[in-house]
Amino acid sequence: MRLKRPSTGDVIAGVSVALVAIPQSLAYAELAGLPPQYGLFASALPPLLAAAFVSSRYLQTGPVALTALLTFGALESLAVPASTEYIQLAALLALLVGILRVSLGLLRLGSIAYLLSEPVLLGFTTGAAILIMSSQLPKVFDVVPEGRGVLADAATALANPSEWQWEAMLFAAGSLAVIFGGRWLHRLFPGVLLAVAGGVIVSAALGYSGSTVGDLDGGFLSLGLDFPWDSFGDLILPAVAIALVGFAEPASIARTFAAEERLPWNANREMVSQGVANLAAGVSGAFPVGGSFSRSSLNRLAGATSPWAGAITGAFVLLTLPMTPLLEDLPRAILGAIVIGAVLKLVKIGPLIELVRQSRPQALVGIGTLVATLASAPHVERGVLVGIGLALAVHLYREMTVTVESRRIDDTLTVSPHGVLWFATVPQLERLIRSEVAEHPDLRAIVVDLGSVGRLDYTGAAALGRIVSELTNAGIEVSVSNIRPGAARAASVHLGDDDDITSVSG
Repeated sequence: MRLKRPSTGDVIAGVSVALVAIPQSLAYAELAGLPPQYGLFASALPPLLAAAFVSSRYLQTGPVALTALLTFGALESLAVPASTEYIQLAALLALLVGILRVSLGLLRLGSIAYLLSEPVLLGFTTGAAILIMSSQLPKVFDVVPEGRGVLADAATALANPSEWQWEAMLFAAGSLAVIFGGRWLHRLFPGVLLAVAGGVIVSAALGYSGSTVGDLDGGFLSLGLDFPWDSFGDLILPAVAIALVGFAEPASIARTFAAEERLPWNANREMVSQGVANLAAGVSGAFPVGGSFSRSSLNRLAGATSPWAGAITGAFVLLTLPMTPLLEDLPRAILGAIVIGAVLKLVKIGPLIELVRQSRPQALVGIGTLVATLASAPHVERGVLVGIGLALAVHLYREMTVTVESRRIDDTLTVSPHGVLWFATVPQLERLIRSEVAEHPDLRAIVVDLGSVGRLDYTGAAALGRIVSELTNAGIEVSVSNIRPGAARAASVHLGDDDDITSVSG
């Protein structure tokens, strides 16, 4: 997409998104296991450089909760969170994600975004959102986590009200009230910004003694290429997982907006843009980034008309980096509330229940992915792998299953298979036919109605042709009817050439 001059809407939208991105990025950096200021680094150059390559005019790139959680899962066993080694590993991980995504985009493999089925995405995003919110509960209550795992620490925090810090809880509750109440008043209400500004002012004025963001280094970011390449082997698989799983969110955002406004969208260009963003995050010393649904929606609502809005967001954050020490008094409980408010919409229990009503096999995939994601925390990418395995198993089960209806009128038997006919399922049809022939020796004709067969492949047609031939040799007239267009070629080879009804008689 060729960049024209930024419109007034682009400037307003870009600055509006930046004012939301700054406090969100602090929270997402902590979620990823890094000091808060590294979230600002991830919100500066990545959206600025990605704007030159994006396909969607609305997509806003930067730190996001899901990618932050995947980053923490990849690194927490390799180094102490927030340590120098951990920060270096996060930067290398972002670089590898960027290399992979740019490569996939240039190889025109952006369509890989469509490979994860809806039940897998539904189960994974719900599970990941539950884990993300659980990870923020110790911040909201201002209790020290014991390090026994995300869910265990959340349960401990909930089970010990005597340790709750009521001032922190008031900050969190007030922030959520401002964020959600503001949305009720107007969809462009700057709830996150007001919650942060109010929190900093109140905290400094009252001498808040609870946990705060703490020291933030002012000044511009520094670029570097000094990566711990000896850890390449430990990071390549997590990088592949983040590159693929993390792309599903921005791809979904961009596709949705493109469909609503009847705009073109190119998955390969979007893959490249997300790759460039992660390359920028890597050389900035940050961590993997992705597309944000909430900030992209704000970008659209605020009047963005081109990718310039994303570039303006990055430039604004870059220019405000020297002023970040102003946020040192921000209560960490507010950061926890911001994260919870951002991911709450990702918990989709209703659609999972509806999936049970509509398709139990697909519900198994969705719920199985959810359970696997929760059980594998913090290595949540394993939940996706389990979900893909379940989806393949359900597909294989359906491929292996065919139901056959039969009815007999006088000496004619009509059988109607439902499903997919191939060499593994044709025997089910054959068993029913042979059973009917043995039970009713007076049968003189058999009609095989293929009208409900979703697919008849070459080997399935060959197996069906053999059955027809054997029955014909036994003196039974066999007709194969309602051959669907997709099966016509295979059927013509083994069952005859008639377009609509193929008859074989002896």
